Amino acid sequence: MTDKIRTLQEQLGKIIKGKKEVTDKIIMAILARGHVLLEDVPGVGKTTTTVNLGIGLARKGKRVLLIDADPQGSMTVSLGIDEPDKIEYSLANVLMDVVNEEKIDYKKIILKHEENIDFIPANIELAGLEVSMVNVMSRELVMKRFISNIRENYDYILIDCMPSLGMITINALVCANSVLIPVQASYLPVKGLQQLIKTISRVRRQINPELKIEGMVMTMVDMRSNYTKDILEALESTYGETIGIFDSRIPMSVRAAETSAEGKSIYIHDPKGKVARSYEELTEEVLVHE
Repeated sequence: MTDKIRTLQEQLGKIIKGKKEVTDKIIMAILARGHVLLEDVPGVGKTTTTVNLGIGLARKGKRVLLIDADPQGSMTVSLGIDEPDKIEYSLANVLMDVVNEEKIDYKKIILKHEENIDFIPANIELAGLEVSMVNVMSRELVMKRFISNIRENYDYILIDCMPSLGMITINALVCANSVLIPVQASYLPVKGLQQLIKTISRVRRQINPELKIEGMVMTMVDMRSNYTKDILEALESTYGETIGIFDSRIPMSVRAAETSAEGKSIYIHDPKGKVARSYEELTEEVLVHE
């Protein structure tokens, strides 16, 4: 198993070299690997990481904006909007306004959450927009043009990307400084990193030379399992020096999955639990990279 994982290291070594350059404003894309996978495991994937890392940063005094760039609207639901498809003005609308060079209503698109973060919602209309952007000039730069107008208002902008590598995800990579990759502690999800690594490499080479991989966050971790321990050991030996793996481990927990229904973070839902402690530790690690 370790030998199979190691075959990816050569590709990684060509893409990730050195540490992320210090920037005034940090825009981080939170990605799953390849296709729908983390979405099938509630409470331990990219959306939960985006929400709890973002709110964790806000609890440290940072100005934070979360952007839901997934047509499923999972992050939007996690922040308290029960029916995203009924939203009149979402990310799809604002990106279309950019394409049509129309005036953007920033007060309408940027919503407030009770835990001191701002967020931009998404819904199924984003899937239709992705299709319609095929013939748009400089279509990879649409999201960057929008974010460039608001980035000075925030210390961190976290983009919760869809689990497929389509045009909206490419847009997120083009305007991001770094990519954080939640990885389930098993071999097959790790193998799925290949396509994501190739895409990041292509975006960095052709459009965004500043794009770096912030690191991998291990999720759905059950340290009682010898299999999980073997996977973590293999990942550390293979990727530890090239891509970087956060020391924080997000444990398997039903409590984390319950937060989406409440529209609140794990810090309120289960403040003394192991998942809240893990996300606090992850937040501290991200801050060290500033």
